[in-house]
Amino acid sequence: MELILIRHGQSEWNAKNLFTGWIDVELSPKGEEEAREAGALLKEAGLYPQICYTSYLKRAIHTAQIALRELGWEHIDVLRSWKLNERHYGDWQGRNKEEVKAKYGEELFMAVRRGYDTPPPPLEESDPDYATRYPLEPKYEGISYHPRSESLKDTRERVVNYFFSEIFPTLLIYDRVMIAAHGNSLRALIMFLEQIPPEKVHTIEIPTATPIVYTLTQELAIVDKQVYQP
Repeated sequence: MELILIRHGQSEWNAKNLFTGWIDVELSPKGEEEAREAGALLKEAGLYPQICYTSYLKRAIHTAQIALRELGWEHIDVLRSWKLNERHYGDWQGRNKEEVKAKYGEELFMAVRRGYDTPPPPLEESDPDYATRYPLEPKYEGISYHPRSESLKDTRERVVNYFFSEIFPTLLIYDRVMIAAHGNSLRALIMFLEQIPPEKVHTIEIPTATPIVYTLTQELAIVDKQVYQP
């Protein structure tokens, strides 16, 4: 069975070097083109998923839509879950990465960005920009999980939980499943699949809109891994 992972294409905030997290921003024109290239790569390789999963965030949703359109494969079901969202970057959401590094220092900056169990500072309700950097959107009203910030460890817990409860049973039935999600939600899943220890998690690099395809046994042993690049 095959699991196709695609990180969303470049977003408007990626292009501005801003932390995005749960803020729902659009793909940039470059990101849209990257998503089309991802679909073309899947088509060239003959990789047609039978079902697709995305997060609640439109940069991942639109990446899946564009890739499937390029693949000529828009008829399949696309299921969405907040558990595949990017990690919540707390007080850093909407802030320039270089400015955050200058304010908090290299050590904390890297511990949050590339570490495992260090969350960014939480976003406080007293923050004057709270309403824009912690949008309480209607789509989250039905869930009980409302983080103020998350470590990669926190992100891994929800992602792996969703993988076992929803994606893995579907993978056993459909045999080829695609997930379009985010840098950190996919890092968390790759960390689990490849059994990468926390001290090595900084080595996981996931390029935007680059299909990563795992061939797995029913026991989730990796038979093969292919990265499809232009």
